[in-house]
Amino acid sequence: MNRHTTFASPYLLGFEHLERLLERTARTAGDSYPPYNIEQTEDGGIRITLAVAGFSHEELSVTEEDRQLVVRGRQAEADGKTFLHRGIAARQFLRSFVLADGIEVTRAALDNGLLMIDLARKQVQPSVRVVEIKIGGLS
Repeated sequence: MNRHTTFASPYLLGFEHLERLLERTARTAGDSYPPYNIEQTEDGGIRITLAVAGFSHEELSVTEEDRQLVVRGRQAEADGKTFLHRGIAARQFLRSFVLADGIEVTRAALDNGLLMIDLARKQVQPSVRVVEIKIGGLS
């Protein structure tokens, strides 16, 4: 049985990764921790700001993995503390953002409980490549 997909057109060659990307995005759409903002900066870049109150610099990591920006947070356990009420979230998290081709992470900074990650669009010059046509088979 053939599975009908959006990218099943014979004119869309090599776009299978977009379908996987859409499926992955749909799975993580309901994730709401930590809250974040995405804004356009004055220089045309993008800034992602995550509210990570209570996390130190050492408890956060920002990596770029397979065209994804991955932000992880893991707080150390509060050894020896007895909480009468614990209302501040102290759970680990993983938040990922899919990056388009040409988008690169330029910097990340932690300030007053906000993790700010700046992204920039690389300037890519369009190119034309002439493919030589050989006589005979493709061997």
